[in-house]
Amino acid sequence: MKLLECRLEVDDIDSFVAELGDLGDRHDVTMQAFDARYVAGRRHLEQAVEFADRAIDRGENVARDRAVEILLYAAGRRQIDRALAMGVDDGETRAVVLVDGDSDEDEAAALEAVETLDAFVDREPTLETQDVETLCDFFDVPDAEREATDAPLSALVRERVALLEVEK
Repeated sequence: MKLLECRLEVDDIDSFVAELGDLGDRHDVTMQAFDARYVAGRRHLEQAVEFADRAIDRGENVARDRAVEILLYAAGRRQIDRALAMGVDDGETRAVVLVDGDSDEDEAAALEAVETLDAFVDREPTLETQDVETLCDFFDVPDAEREATDAPLSALVRERVALLEVEK
């Protein structure tokens, strides 16, 4: 799995999603773009990929598309419409584009291709700082829970992703 931290300016979300899908098909990889405000670090997305692949292997997946299944696990939700809030939308977004395939060469080529899209503005670190309020709100992490543990917020978010697997 490779990640591209960047800034995107999306004029038409449907066209952008179709372009990502086409790039994924062309490079034999799965691609998903996330609004960086909802990503609690690299391990958060790695865990979402692991759980999505496990669900697909077991025939327990909700979505037909692997990229959407990854999005569901990253969001910690089984409803696609609620998980979509974690994706990019029209307008400018600090983003993380996930690329996952069988070879590093395919992943690297797909990431390079993302940079040729009209929506791509620039590479930009997006995972270095977390939007604590947004993460706590989206993943339902109350202040009391954060105060009761010394675990970082990223671990609490990953716990929500893991609980989705248990709650099926």
